Amino acid sequence: MVSTPPVKLAKVEALKQRSNYLREPLATELQQDTTHFTEDAIQILKYHGSYQQDNRDNRVKGQEKDYQMMLRTRNPGGFIPPQLYLAMDELASEYGNETMRITTRQGFQLHGILKKNLKATIQKMVKNLGSTLGACGDVNRNIMTPPAPFKNLPEYGYCWEYADKIADLLAPQTGAYYEIWLDGEKSVSGEAPEVAKARSSNGNGTIFHEGEEPIYGTQYLPRKFKIAITVPGDNSVDLFSQDIGLVVITNAQGELQGFNVYAGGGLGRTHNKEETFARIADPIGYVAKDDIYTLIKAIVSTQRDYGDRENRRHSRMKYLINDWGVEKFTAQVEKYLGKKIEPLKKLPKFKYLDFLGWHEQGDGKLFLGISIENGRVHDTATLKLRTALREVIQKYQLPMRLTPHQNALIHDIDPADQEAIDKILTAANVVTDPNKIDSILRMSMACPAMPTCGLAVTESERALPGVNARIRSVLKEVGLPKLKMVVRMTGCPNGCARPYLAELAFVGSFPESYQVWLGGAPNQTRLAQPYTERMHINDLESFLKPIFVLFKQERKKSESFGDFCDRLGFEKIRAAVGY
Repeated sequence: MVSTPPVKLAKVEALKQRSNYLREPLATELQQDTTHFTEDAIQILKYHGSYQQDNRDNRVKGQEKDYQMMLRTRNPGGFIPPQLYLAMDELASEYGNETMRITTRQGFQLHGILKKNLKATIQKMVKNLGSTLGACGDVNRNIMTPPAPFKNLPEYGYCWEYADKIADLLAPQTGAYYEIWLDGEKSVSGEAPEVAKARSSNGNGTIFHEGEEPIYGTQYLPRKFKIAITVPGDNSVDLFSQDIGLVVITNAQGELQGFNVYAGGGLGRTHNKEETFARIADPIGYVAKDDIYTLIKAIVSTQRDYGDRENRRHSRMKYLINDWGVEKFTAQVEKYLGKKIEPLKKLPKFKYLDFLGWHEQGDGKLFLGISIENGRVHDTATLKLRTALREVIQKYQLPMRLTPHQNALIHDIDPADQEAIDKILTAANVVTDPNKIDSILRMSMACPAMPTCGLAVTESERALPGVNARIRSVLKEVGLPKLKMVVRMTGCPNGCARPYLAELAFVGSFPESYQVWLGGAPNQTRLAQPYTERMHINDLESFLKPIFVLFKQERKKSESFGDFCDRLGFEKIRAAVGY
């Protein structure tokens, strides 16, 4: 039987329970002629794919905040059909701030939408094959996959297929989304029959038989939940940062056999709260393909029933696994699964892959990976990225996959169109040859932070381009002009750009100041560690130069900066550089 929820609930838990499956007070407040929602409505709004924000650049003491909404898409594996892309582009001008932003979970975000335009924006997205349902909130978030459309490598296709199916399995079933935003008109579902069957199958007590949410119940999950699916050797999805990580296992004929399963990753933390921490996922085992839906339900149900609903700082599944241990957690999952989980299948070493540039996709057509700095799709005085992408998608009606590194991959390109597409992009100053992109810029990521994120304590997206250039300048100065390095920056410790997996990371800790993290693996399989609690941005060169000099002197042949910091250890680095 499903266990009863704890008697003592966090405030948001009680709110979820009385929301009537995510309807109130959102539905009532949407009808009110106000510029913003109350705190209770904001919490429910998240499940519908939106956060209320304000433009902090426009704050004036004594005046109302410049309230606006951010909308986030739910599109498993980053898939954006041409119809949806063009609709999003129109919405960015019609109701947004003239930009779109690719997230680190392969979704799009629209910023600057006013409350009065929120319904019209969501309606247009849904009518053009999009959705925002479950893009935020205490539910399964957008499922990540490698974006590469290799038609001659079937394991990549399995990632896309099961991302769609598992996303459908775990999608909120409440009618609230369609009632509030689409006037009750539910979009036609393309859900596979086996997914519907799996959702309603009770198994060993994993579902609720009453109410609208068979898997989530009235309280949904204790916190957000993240899943990624990849192929052996491809860690473009930062697999070990996920609540559940799946690796496709095929036979010699390329036929799907099952999945390696990892669980318990998560990067969010809070400064000066040692009970919060970044964690990489543990290996759980292997399940056959016929058991994958039951396995997913078993893990989600374990978190649902035993995750902490009293302290939201302690409510992610990583803390449950950390508190219980992998053995106890796995035993509970096996109870819900109804069988033992098999040992992991052997895998090759993971690699960092970004798929930029032109590639054959294995069926006679091409795909093109375009580097988009920090995921921001917009036009500037020198770079007409948004205009160029609009022209290409409109003219050639090409689908797109957003990547886990905030880039865009356009696929199914006829080779006869390659030259014309290259010409359009080059005329807009969009670089299509990744070898012409500085490797630090190419491999870096930042969260939006200022001015729209209310959690940011300092800059990130707006600061990182300058920081990257300064890092490159220091490397040239010490004689390492071509060094590749994964650099990530966030404006707060929540880790939206996954900084704790970077070789060098800056995590906002105070206005204009950052924690500096060092030692992550270049293939994102090892956590970085905090080297200093506060570095003022003006001190970047004086801080990094002695460490880079030491790296040049002491590195092993072809050793990466992250591996060097991990091997040498902070004690020896501090002794050598003096801080």
